[in-house]
This record gives sequence, structure tokens and C-alpha cells, in this order.
Amino acid sequence: MSVQTMTKTSPPSGQQPLTQPDMSATVYRILIAISLVHLFNDSIQSVIPAIFPILKSSMHLTYTQIGIISFAINFTSSIMQPVVGWFADRKPTPALLPIGMGFTFTGMLLMAFATTYPAVLLAVVFVGLGSAAFHPEGSRVSHMASGTRRGLAQSIFQVGGNAGQSLAPVLTMWIFIPLGLFGSIWFTVVAAAGIAVQIFIARWYGNRLRTGAYQKKKTQARQLRPEVRSRVRFAIVLLVLLVFVRSWYSSSISTFFSFYLMENFHLSVSDAQVYIFLFLAAGAVGTFFGGPLADRFGKRNMIFCSMILAAPLAILLPYANLFWSGVLLAIIGLIVFSSFSVTVVYAQMLFPGKIGTVSGLITGLAFGMGGLGALVLGKWTDIVDITTVMQICSFLPLLGILTYLLPSDKLLNRWSEGTEA
Repeated sequence: MSVQTMTKTSPPSGQQPLTQPDMSATVYRILIAISLVHLFNDSIQSVIPAIFPILKSSMHLTYTQIGIISFAINFTSSIMQPVVGWFADRKPTPALLPIGMGFTFTGMLLMAFATTYPAVLLAVVFVGLGSAAFHPEGSRVSHMASGTRRGLAQSIFQVGGNAGQSLAPVLTMWIFIPLGLFGSIWFTVVAAAGIAVQIFIARWYGNRLRTGAYQKKKTQARQLRPEVRSRVRFAIVLLVLLVFVRSWYSSSISTFFSFYLMENFHLSVSDAQVYIFLFLAAGAVGTFFGGPLADRFGKRNMIFCSMILAAPLAILLPYANLFWSGVLLAIIGLIVFSSFSVTVVYAQMLFPGKIGTVSGLITGLAFGMGGLGALVLGKWTDIVDITTVMQICSFLPLLGILTYLLPSDKLLNRWSEGTEA
């Protein structure tokens, strides 16, 4: 674990030398800390879809109502994340980190005592607001601590979130199945621990801002040639579309595939959650390795491979038996999520200096559209059946072929340097 390198600046006569952080150094202690909080945040957020089978049976909900809950948490997060990111780009605010986790704490406290459907919706809105406040500033902290290893840093940050998502089915088995919704009270302890870690990170963040070194770096990185702006806009729209497709597919697995397993293989809620855990846990592994692989082989190439290589396996999944369903889910999760962090770094290359806005756009708006997908899927499932919906969704990764309409990594670098239109 590296120690943050410091450089001296020349002080006025009679004063002690001032020190500034070396912006090329990778600050692993901060990356690990923000990844840990990401694990806390996303494990809490992900227990919402994990407990859908419990909510459906205990409150006698329809698939459409389940889709509305998924839409509520994702849409709340998606609308607010770009707003928080835009605000933080103009005025970086370290205090947003513990404040965001405070919203999450409130949401889980409300969930523990929710007895009606509207109360559940209110609780998930608070959890969504907490996620919206955390992700843009968390991504900025990761960028600030990355040094020269941006792909690796973003992977460390994102793997915490995906690991947290993978824990949700297990936590459902251990906590919600025996305790019901009141089990949410235990997640207030997790949120409180997250607040404590966020205070530590916010202090480091504030100190980095006060040195002025990051502000200087950010200002220099904002330069972009006007003649390439229309091509950049096209690229970001296409990237959001690709992330939306990937999110819609992963949402179909994490939100509804447990119902598919229960209906077709007569599994219990607990047994079905094991298969969702395989998908998400393998996804966390893929997220970690995706960043370093993208640093080596290219970000656009990694985004393309993560969808196209998964496509044939996704098409096979609805026709597999129970054993091969588990195997395919693990492999698909490993491949699909390998570009999870890469898309954020790629978007940051498209808009240098707008770390919060871009991160909020990709992790917020685009993934929130996955929540809209869950709403549509829930409605479809009520109209047709869960098997047909899973078969239709299996073709989504094929749209990854659109990735090659994105500019290459080399072209992005030339745009940023102002050497090519």
C-alpha cells in the first residue's frame, strides 16, 4: 500500500515550506476506503430488489407494483446523480459524502417499520437519494486518488459496489427471510459505519482541495477543441444507450430471474437467491479485472467484448437446466460487468474535467433507465409470462455491436490534447 508522495513548494521568506500532494501518486488507502463505502451503499441499495419475492408474498403485490418499487429507487437516484455531479463540478463539497449516507440510514430505518406499500415506496426513495449523493462525489474521490492508474482506481471503487450488490441475496437469506422487513434495522448499523468512513474520506478530500493542486489539474483538463464537440455529444449519447442496454439486461436478472427460477424449477426464495448471488458475485470479480484489462487493451475494446462475448451465453440461458443456469449466470456476470468501471472512465475521457457530471450521468441517469426497464419488464410479465420476458431480454447484449461506433481510445487522447479534430 503506497504512501502519498508530497512535493514542496517555495514559500515566502521566513515561512515553513508548504507541501502539496503528488498528483501522480495512487493513494490506495483512500481508494480502499471509498470502495468499502461503495460496498456499504450498494449492498443496502441492492437488498431492495433482493427482497421483492418477500414483498410480493407478504403484501400481495403484482409484478407491476414490484416494477414500480424498482423504478422508484432507480429513478430517484438517476435524476439526482447528474444534478449532484453538476453541482459538485462547480463547487466540490466533501460534506455530501456523509450526508448521502445519512439519507440511506433514514431510508432503511423507514423500511424497518414500513407496513404499507406507500411506506415502502417512501423508504426506497430515501435510499435512492443517498445513492445519488454518494456516487458522483465517490467517483471524484476515486479520480483524485487514482494518480496515473485511472482504470485500476475506478475498478477498485466500482468493485466495492458490485461486491455489495452480490451480497444482497445472501443478506436476504440471513436477515429478511427470518425477520421480514424489520431486518432492515440491521442495515442502519451498516449505514452508520459508512457515515464514519465518509467523514474520514471527506477530510482527505477537503485537504486535497485546499492545496489547490487538484483544482489546477482539473482546470487544465477542461480544454477541448470546439470542432470535435458534436462528435463527443454523439459518443456520450451512444455510450449512455449501451449502458442502458447493459443495465436493462442486468436488471432483468437481478430483479426477475429469481421469479423465473421459482416458477420453472420450483425453487424456494432462499435457493433462488443463491443463483442471483452467483451472477452478482462473478460480476464483482469481472469489475475488478475489467479496469486493468482496459488499461492494457483499450477501453472501447473492453466495452465491446463485455457485451458481444456474453451475448451467445445470454441467449442460451432461458433454455438451460438448473445446473447450467448457475454456470451460465456466473460466466455472464463475469463478462458483462467487466466493463462496469470502464464505461465511467471512458465517459470521463470524453468530457475531461467534468468528473461529477459525467459520473452522475453514467452511474445515475443510464442505470436509472435500467429501473425504467424493470418497470416495463414487470408490466410485460403481468401480461405474458416470466419465461417469455427472459427469452426476449436474452437478446439485449447483441446490441453491444454498436460499440464500434464509439471513437477509439487513441482518438480520445488526441482530442483531449488538441492534436486532431
